[in-house]
Amino acid sequence: MAELVFFTGTMDCGKSTLALQTDWTHRSRGRTGILFTRQDRGGPATISSRLGLSAPAVEVTDATDFWREVTGDGPDERTVDYVICDEVQFYRPEQIDQLARLVDERDVDVFAFGITTDFRTRLFPGSARLVELADRIRRLPVEPLCWCGRRATHNARTVDGVMVVEGEQVAIGNVASETEMEPASSSAQAGGAVAYETLCRRHHRQRITARHA
Repeated sequence: MAELVFFTGTMDCGKSTLALQTDWTHRSRGRTGILFTRQDRGGPATISSRLGLSAPAVEVTDATDFWREVTGDGPDERTVDYVICDEVQFYRPEQIDQLARLVDERDVDVFAFGITTDFRTRLFPGSARLVELADRIRRLPVEPLCWCGRRATHNARTVDGVMVVEGEQVAIGNVASETEMEPASSSAQAGGAVAYETLCRRHHRQRITARHA
């Protein structure tokens, strides 16, 4: 029986690696699938892992209609057994509803991967809708650590090495050292270099990153 499964965790917990592994497992058993992603750090139309793995995927935009993408919705109707959806925090809530419809009406397995909350500890709209609709929510077993050694539960954004708690929700960077920070794609961070770090709740609240510890 098809399911909508949401795999989640903080940044740097292996979500994209598991997405690629899940695709390989199902494809190796003769199942047909489609990979989707949005704003992957490796570039458009790609699912990339920090371990160096990558695979081509369909780039999701605000205009993407998953029902049409997966079924064809016409004379070119497709047979698809499963879909892999990475970076689902960036999907629109309406698109999550489309994925749920694929499960319920076409028996397509949907494996969704993404983080739940942003650097402000606020739910992403796509992730919030998944929490409401998913048949199962799986927290990934790989637990990133805060610089203090505790389990990291929060994603922190830094701009030029300084932690920030205000700004646009989406600014693509990387979980990296301060020497590897990437330019922000968000106008709110214009002129600064954006990076992300995983922290425990205590140090996220205190705004103490590894650099300032």
